Amino acid sequence: MVRFKNRYVLCEVVSEDPRCRQCIEDRAVGLAVRDAIGRVHGDYGLACCSISFTVKYLNAYTGTVLLRCRKDSYRLLCSALPFVRQLESRNQRYPCALNTLHVGGTIRTCQKFLIQYNRRQLLRLLQNCTNEEERRCVQKSLLSCSLTEEQSQSGDEEDDGSPE
Repeated sequence: MVRFKNRYVLCEVVSEDPRCRQCIEDRAVGLAVRDAIGRVHGDYGLACCSISFTVKYLNAYTGTVLLRCRKDSYRLLCSALPFVRQLESRNQRYPCALNTLHVGGTIRTCQKFLIQYNRRQLLRLLQNCTNEEERRCVQKSLLSCSLTEEQSQSGDEEDDGSPE
């Protein structure tokens, strides 16, 4: 059996309207990206990218989006992302743009990059704090940035004889 390699593209939704990020859905992002690929690369690009294209993760509060596509066609996807101009959700159109942050081979590498990216953003916020209360809140957030693996409460996962 042949394993198909994927690429994960980590993007950020950039918008002037803060309500835009709370209203977006993964389906709306997927449709907007597919529309942009179709406009830029035509039917060929759309067919290449649509084979395993999915929105794997969307955080509406931070505006972080993780897109998956085949390794062969990730360049087509990345070149079409700047042409996403709006997201349509719940019959409303929100003007926005997608900023590519990172392209990785696994979701884990994208998570690691996102932690470092958020840490750098928090350090910038720390420099711009005006009072001591804001400074303490940002320092607390900065110290809590880490990637931890969840340990299972029960030992079921270590047991190889368990039926699935």
